[in-house]
Amino acid sequence: MQNNLFIAFEGIDGCGKSTQVKLLAENLIKEGHKIYSTCEPTTSPTGTLIRNIFKHQGEADNRTIAALFVADRLDHLLNKTDGIIKKMEEGYTVITDRYYFSSYAYHGAHMPQAWVIEANALCAGLLRPDINIYIDLLPEISMARLNKGRDFIELYESAENLKNVRDKYFEAFELLKPQENIFITDGNRPAEIIAIDFYNEISKLT
Repeated sequence: MQNNLFIAFEGIDGCGKSTQVKLLAENLIKEGHKIYSTCEPTTSPTGTLIRNIFKHQGEADNRTIAALFVADRLDHLLNKTDGIIKKMEEGYTVITDRYYFSSYAYHGAHMPQAWVIEANALCAGLLRPDINIYIDLLPEISMARLNKGRDFIELYESAENLKNVRDKYFEAFELLKPQENIFITDGNRPAEIIAIDFYNEISKLT
């Protein structure tokens, strides 16, 4: 493998990204990687504002939310204390739970996707993932998981919206496949089996 990698996990809510980030980190640590796991929205002031909106503790137009994500993502990349680029320069393999494909899908379901892609162009120009990992799950199964594991449902978490988001993910993948390394896997299988798929695919990166 390369000395260090930048890996982005994607998928609709409830697809199992958090579990897979943890399992992949454990496997890569065994191979000698220094791991930095992170997520979006971040814990920065901008990320906290986004999370509050998602929890219905504030309100904002979808275009405003999309712009907040761009700001949060730029800080995620460029922060001089714990930004992704700094961590990469320090030799860490960085695994993020969501990156710009999440914006293309979630915000592209509510406004022209081309605008969202253009708004994130600076982020893509700064750093593209070595691999974008997408865990595919049907929206009905996603909602069943969310209703079982949560006390409340966040903004965007409805079966109809998640169906649109899933469609937008695949539109973005088709559009950007010449520029991006995208790996899609079936999220309906046991977590341990999915983890093997990811590890084998990432092992091909040299």
